[in-house]
Amino acid sequence: MAALYEGYTLCGLVPAQTLSNSAVQGVEQERDSDHVVVTDATRCVTLYKVSDQKPLGSWTVKQGQTLTCSAVFNSQTKEYVAITDNKVIRIWKEEDILLDKAFKATVSSDVWRVHCVDGAEPVVLFQRGAVRLLDSLLSAPQQPIEEVLSQEEAIRWSTNIVAETQQFVIFTTEQKGDHFLYLQRLNPNTLQRYRLEREEPGVAPLSFSASYRDKHIRLLYLYPNGHVYQSVVSVRGLQTEEGTQALSLPRSLLLALPVGEGPLEAASALILDEAHVAVVGVPHPSAGAGKDFLCIWNTNFQTLQAGKEMAGKIYGQLWCYSNKLFIPHGKTLSVIPFVCPKSSLAYALGKLRQTKTEDPKAPASVPSWNSILHEEKAQPSRTMETRKTRTNRKTQSIPCLTTDQVLELIKTATVEDVQKEVEGLLSRSDIQDLQPSVGQLVSVLVSRSLADPAFYTPSTLAQLVHTQCLCHSVCPDLVLLALERKDYFLCQLCLQFFPDIPEAVTCACLKAFISMPDVDAEKGSLEPDSVSFMETLITRERGQVGLQNGFRPTSLDVEHSDAHRGGDAIITNAEEKEKTSTPTEQMCPVGLHKAVLLNEVLQTAYSDTFLLPHLKDLSSQHVVLFLQYLQFLYLKYSQDALPMMPGLRSPSLPQIMDWVCLVLDAHFTVLVMTPEAKGLLLNLHSFVKSQVRLVSELGKIESSLQELNKMKEKRDIGQYSIEVIELF
Repeated sequence: MAALYEGYTLCGLVPAQTLSNSAVQGVEQERDSDHVVVTDATRCVTLYKVSDQKPLGSWTVKQGQTLTCSAVFNSQTKEYVAITDNKVIRIWKEEDILLDKAFKATVSSDVWRVHCVDGAEPVVLFQRGAVRLLDSLLSAPQQPIEEVLSQEEAIRWSTNIVAETQQFVIFTTEQKGDHFLYLQRLNPNTLQRYRLEREEPGVAPLSFSASYRDKHIRLLYLYPNGHVYQSVVSVRGLQTEEGTQALSLPRSLLLALPVGEGPLEAASALILDEAHVAVVGVPHPSAGAGKDFLCIWNTNFQTLQAGKEMAGKIYGQLWCYSNKLFIPHGKTLSVIPFVCPKSSLAYALGKLRQTKTEDPKAPASVPSWNSILHEEKAQPSRTMETRKTRTNRKTQSIPCLTTDQVLELIKTATVEDVQKEVEGLLSRSDIQDLQPSVGQLVSVLVSRSLADPAFYTPSTLAQLVHTQCLCHSVCPDLVLLALERKDYFLCQLCLQFFPDIPEAVTCACLKAFISMPDVDAEKGSLEPDSVSFMETLITRERGQVGLQNGFRPTSLDVEHSDAHRGGDAIITNAEEKEKTSTPTEQMCPVGLHKAVLLNEVLQTAYSDTFLLPHLKDLSSQHVVLFLQYLQFLYLKYSQDALPMMPGLRSPSLPQIMDWVCLVLDAHFTVLVMTPEAKGLLLNLHSFVKSQVRLVSELGKIESSLQELNKMKEKRDIGQYSIEVIELF
């Protein structure tokens, strides 16, 4: 599901008390995703490095002059462009200190905005609707500017988009309660005017957003009643001449957002991708009135994916660059990172992961600052509530400690007190609100555990990992601590939930799992569903033996039909048949729990380039054992035609084959020189060849199906017919 991460302050704001708008006129991306240009409402332009949260340069116009549109960065010339006093174009470079000494030119008509996208030339949009490329305008600044709009028509919003190597300037206007959309294409110049459907008498859109996808420009607009509409315009359907007649623009309702007690006043909706929309200034469905939120909605499934309460006044302004949202609120301009996975029903329901089948999560309560300050009891999240937590909550007579107090308590308190307070903190707050605190809690717990061998809280660490608010980069020592304390359940959880585990740590886990005695592995408890999968796999009776998954293990395949020569010895067909039939009856070479842990390693994300050097650290004995286990998995998958078992975490056949190839690549020379690995290598060679043949045959089928898909549909020949299709 989409998620909003912990935000941080980019800069402070000083909005005027008499203004309803913030002190920010615009935020534009600069040279890369980590630099932005912020223009305040009056006189100053500032360049910020976002990750460092610090200004790199600032330029101010003289007293009495005013910046009338946000500054943009021209990536072609490495220059900044801004407009002062509606008619003066100013251009300067980063090394320029005084803005008044930089280049400036006065034009003959008032400018609405300057737009610039990365790699394209800046475009100037005049208040009366005319459009000029910046270079063309600067060649003759006093050139006459035509009036495109009617007398009582005024621009309300504008942007520009590059679609199919062509620039489009898009802007909306208002005239006597009617709203229009203009699409101006450059080179060749074409202009099309559309009329937006009316919502209600006297109701005007609060915000607009546009995006380009699939050869269409999509316009998104939000009304005060909470309705979010989308209109789609094809970029290839524009007239070749300037059109004066406004075409009706159809619309479709994407979202009907809650508005609370009255219509929205300062709100904005921004397109994030084809299925997600960021909305600011709209009440959260689960929160009370008077609270301002930033939310991400899924338009495909009409679901609220993420929400964050914003302190201070909301001004209805929102910008998005490189998976970061920039939002002014109160006296702060905040940066809030977000993620929007590809929309699917599994993501919308929160059940994409294969880890385990859980009950649907209850709607998380959204505690307010007033509730926390007045020590009102918040509704706990049911998904995080354990039996021990409920017992503690019933017997607890004093208020729970704050996060800072718990962090201090962890440094000195006993294991029992730490477990009690952390569980209490998790039980009274929802997971999303705890996200910034979970990383701090784990860091302090791991630091004390490393410094004090007598201190360790396995259940608390497992509970914090279960919140799914952590990653390896937040707590890089957690997995190594779990390996040191032989806490294999915590290792398993980290391998499941951490998406960024380095290849070195993955190999450290593999080495620890493959080298530990089976007796030690069986002592601890592991995730039940993964254990159930291995129990089913080991105890499953052998099914039909045939050609399945491209491999016939008990028959003399093509690669075994020839005699294999090892030195002067020749292996006969009878001997080979005995060898090839042996693996089908072999037992699992490792214990149940060790197999479960090895399965977690097989499912961990990795890069071949970074993984191979670390795989070379395994001893030949461990390599042979690991390959024997991979062979066992492959035989079980191919012989038993293992069915899909929803909810049980298990490695896939491609993952098994990938690891076979990786281990062989890393240790091929050692394995060739190891006598006991000779038969194993022959079997693994046949496995890989069988998969190559399978993929080759699937490729042929895919090509045939693609050709069938390209065939034109035949005319309807009745309700019933038989048709024969020959594949060559």
